[in-house]
Parts: sequence; C-alpha cells; structure tokens
Amino acid sequence: MKRSVGCLLLCLALGATVSGCEGRRSALREKSHEHEPLTGPALVELNLTHGVPEMGASSLFGSTPGGSFADLVRTLAHLDTDTKGVFVRIGTASMGFSVAHELGGALADVRKRGIPVVCHADEFQNGTLLLVSRGCSEIWLSPAGQVESVGIAAQLLFGKSLLQKLGVGVDFLQVGKYKGAQEPYTRDEPSPEARESLEGTLRDIRAAWISDITDGRKKELADAVEDGPHTAEAAKALGLIDRIGYVDEAKASAKKGSAAERTLVAFGGGSTGSSSSVGDVLRQLAGGDVSSEPRVAIVRAVGAITMGGGGGGLFGGGGGITEAGLGKTLTELTNDDSVKAVVLRIDSPGGSALASDLLWHKLMLLRAKKPLVVSVGGMAASGGYYLSCAGTRIFAEPTSIVGSIGVVGGKFALHDPLATIGVNAVIVPAATDPKKAARAAYMSPFERWDDATREKVLASMQSIYDTFLARISEGRGLDVKVIADSAEGRIFGGATARDRHLVDELGGLGDAIGFALKESGLGPEGNVVLVGERAALSELLGGGGGDEEESRAQRVEEQAKAAARELSPLGQIERSLPPEAVVWLEGAWPMAQGEGTLAVLPFAVVLR
Repeated sequence: MKRSVGCLLLCLALGATVSGCEGRRSALREKSHEHEPLTGPALVELNLTHGVPEMGASSLFGSTPGGSFADLVRTLAHLDTDTKGVFVRIGTASMGFSVAHELGGALADVRKRGIPVVCHADEFQNGTLLLVSRGCSEIWLSPAGQVESVGIAAQLLFGKSLLQKLGVGVDFLQVGKYKGAQEPYTRDEPSPEARESLEGTLRDIRAAWISDITDGRKKELADAVEDGPHTAEAAKALGLIDRIGYVDEAKASAKKGSAAERTLVAFGGGSTGSSSSVGDVLRQLAGGDVSSEPRVAIVRAVGAITMGGGGGGLFGGGGGITEAGLGKTLTELTNDDSVKAVVLRIDSPGGSALASDLLWHKLMLLRAKKPLVVSVGGMAASGGYYLSCAGTRIFAEPTSIVGSIGVVGGKFALHDPLATIGVNAVIVPAATDPKKAARAAYMSPFERWDDATREKVLASMQSIYDTFLARISEGRGLDVKVIADSAEGRIFGGATARDRHLVDELGGLGDAIGFALKESGLGPEGNVVLVGERAALSELLGGGGGDEEESRAQRVEEQAKAAARELSPLGQIERSLPPEAVVWLEGAWPMAQGEGTLAVLPFAVVLR
C-alpha cells in the first residue's frame, strides 16, 4: 500500500498517469525542441513573462526549485561553455527597478564574456526598459507593442476629508519629523517634510533609472524615456529599441546570430532546469537539499513583518515575514555548522516593531558565528531596515528604498460613527479611578485617547525609537549621532543610503552571494542553497528533525490555512485589489493583529 501511494505521489509530481509511473523519462525534455541535438552550441532562453518572483511557486510538494530571482541570478553566473547566446523573453511583464537593475547588470556581464543577449517584449514599461537597455545586445518589440516609459512618480493616498465626513476620530503620533505616518489620515496632501523626503528619494531613483538606460544604449535618451508611450516605430526611431518583430522571429534571429544548434530553456515556463527529473522530485520529497556539505545559505525575507502564526498578509494572508517562521530558520542556520555564511535577501516595508527587534536579536546571534550578508531588493524600510542593519555587509541597488527609521502607533476611534447608527459602546472598567479606567481601554476601537494616554503612548514610542537607533548603531558600528542624521523617518535611494553609511555597497543579490562565498572561504564555486521554503511533502507525511511532532502539526496547519486562503472570498478580494491598496494595507496589518507600535513605511510607495 505504501509503495502504491508513493508511486501515485511521484507520478503526480511528474505530471504522469499511474500506469506510466515506472520508467518514465522527463516529459519536459522530450517535448521541448525534440528535433534539436541534446549537446552542442546552445541558445539559453530565459522566460520572464511571468515576472521574477523573490520566491518560486509553491505546491503540495513544497516550493519549486528554479523559479526564483536567486535561481535566475545563479543561472546567469554559471552558464556553461556550450552557451553561445542568450534569449530573454519578457512579454508584457512588469518589473521593479532594483530587480531590473541587477538583472540588467548580470546580462551585461554575460555580454562581456562574448555571449550576445537578445531580448524581446510585447510591451516595455519603465522597469523592463531599464533591464533591456542595460543588459541586451539587441532589443526587439512586437509590431503592435509600445514602450510605455512615462517617467517616475509615487502615488499617495490621503483620507482626511473622507474620515471627517465619516466622523472617524484619528489618534496618531510619530517620532521623527520626516516620518509622516499620520499624514494619510490627518492631511489632504503631504507635509513639506514628507514631500522633501519623498522627492529626494524619487530624484535618486530617477537619476539611476535614466543613467542605466542612456549608458546602456549609449545614447542621450533622457527626454525620450520620460515622454512615452511610444509606438514601436517611434521607439525604434528614437533609439529605444533596435528591431521590430514577433517573438519567434526574434528567437530565430538570436539562434542564427549565435550559431547555436539547440535551445535550452533555463528559467521560466518549460525550463529544463526546473524540477522535472525523478532525482529532483525525490529531493523535493526528501525535504530539499539535505547535504551536509559546507555551503552559503540564502534566506528570503519578503513582505510585512508580524509576530507569527498566520503570516503577514492582508486578511491574515500567507505572505510576509513572521518572527515565528523566520526566527526558527535563523536559529537553525546559526546552529548548523555546515552553513558557513548566510545571505539575507530582504524586500520589506517593515511592520511590527516587536517582531523586528526579536528578529534583529536572532540575526545578531547568527552574525556572531558566521558572516551575515544583506541584499536589499525593492526596499528595506523601517522594520525592514531594522533587520538589515544586523548584517556584517549590506548591499543595495541604486533604485532600492532604504531608511524610514521611525516609529508610528495609533488607532481609529469608531464610537461616534457607531453612535449615529444607534450603537452605543460601553466600557466597564475594573478600576474606579477615571485615569486608570481610561488607560485600561486605551486600545479599544470605541474610545478616543485622553491627553494623559497620548503622553504615555508617545513616551513609549520614543523609547522604541531610541532602541531602534541603538540597534542600528550596534549593527553598523556607528555613533548614534551619525545614525540620527539619517533617521526621523527619512527614506533614501541606494546611492544616498551608501553615502550616509546606511548600506556598505551598491550591488545586488549576485554581489552579496559573491561576497559571502569569499568571506566563508568557500570560493566562487562554493555551494549555495536556498532555505526557509515551505514544507516539502515528506515533512507533512512525517519527515523532519527536532521537535518533530510539533513541527509536523504546525506545517500541516499552515498548509491547511494556505489552501483555505486560496478558496476564501477574502483571499479573492485581496487578489483583486490594486497594488497600492495591498502594499498599504499589508504594512498596517500587524496593527489589526494587536500590534500597538509599528516600524513601517507609512505610504504605499508603488513606483511606476
């Protein structure tokens, strides 16, 4: 019976029928370019049409290898000698600036090795235009496509007038004049300080964006890139692209130009580097790479930061950084002597101040035993930077958002709106002293803060803010006064963050991995593994190490929750919301989970 179940599960993983389980070869290798030779000069295809997620897709069998940003970076760094050309297929995908900058640089490095890189898209946006301008030898665009480069702006939402019309009271305090966290609720436009901070960051990112495009294309395109959208013909006339044609034409041209005899899909749909072989699936069933060889571990920390359990996503979603989940992973890595260095890849607007501090402590314990290298993706803001400052070395892209060192805490008071519909909220305190009674209900959503409570909350927030500065000072080895000059909620682009000593170097994940391999003593060809993925099937069925029963029960519960979210109406709502709403709501979500004080980027900064 066990053998039959195992065969069925293995066949499901391979996409086979039960009758074809025995002796089945990789279907992926058979169907892809079946008339091409299996060896010889190759055109390596990268399919980015579904984007480049920080974490690969997950299923019942755990996370799928080969589908994440880290996998793509490593693929480009280790192209074999058979590679004669690279073809990048973009479709209509969008891409963040920091990811586009690094991938463009990685492709440019491939070109320096004498390997041509041909890129095709059905539509270019700001991020993908940066990618191809920096990294591609030849840029193609579909005949009916457009180059939708229209400059950079941040869209902010302010709800003061709405809240006033609804009669919602707003009690928010902040430490740091640039933090601006209460402004979406207390103003109809940003304050001069908030505008100054955001404008400075946008200027940094814009300069890096234009520089990448003009330097990569070796043309003065500053006016053109901010004057879109451009038709394919107009884009070609301006020098933004090289050729107009369909994807099959571009691919055929790339193959002919590189004198390749076969095509090898190394990333994305149909990847021959994905989990297609029996050995790969068995490794998944065994819980991933269980090798005890010396290695560098990559840990992804993506999303809002919460204490734990159900994750940091909107409506209790499964995304985000949890102290329970990431903390456990960090402890395991700290105690694993075969892990010689750790790369923390972070992209987070922050979240719970408490969870940030607890995770910072675990990161510092890890750092005391082995190198901890931090790679900043789109942002390391507020709590995200709280974690980052524990790194022995911090890398960030010029287009990364760094900083927002500040604290926010507050609540909405719904007593008056409820009263208008005939609902009266009554507080029954245990104490008879009015001051103590008011304090007992200070987190109630039905009561406003009195002056004494506001003063108390502000003092608590000031303490947390001072702790935040002290943590950064310890992690970065800088005087608190130096850190304070870059605090008070200000945000910066990567270059300015480096100048202010918030990060050490400009670079991406590949640079961070290279530094970690060097510091670990493993060298450029050292083993690099991804950790902290969702549980593999074998763990759900009884595998795993210490605290086995507890871990198994927790993983089964997490898988059940994930399945429920996929089917729930609230999950459907979350997936239908615009990115601005999701980013903003997820950042504030820890407050709905009982977190009174947040270290979080206050605005939903979605760069376009």
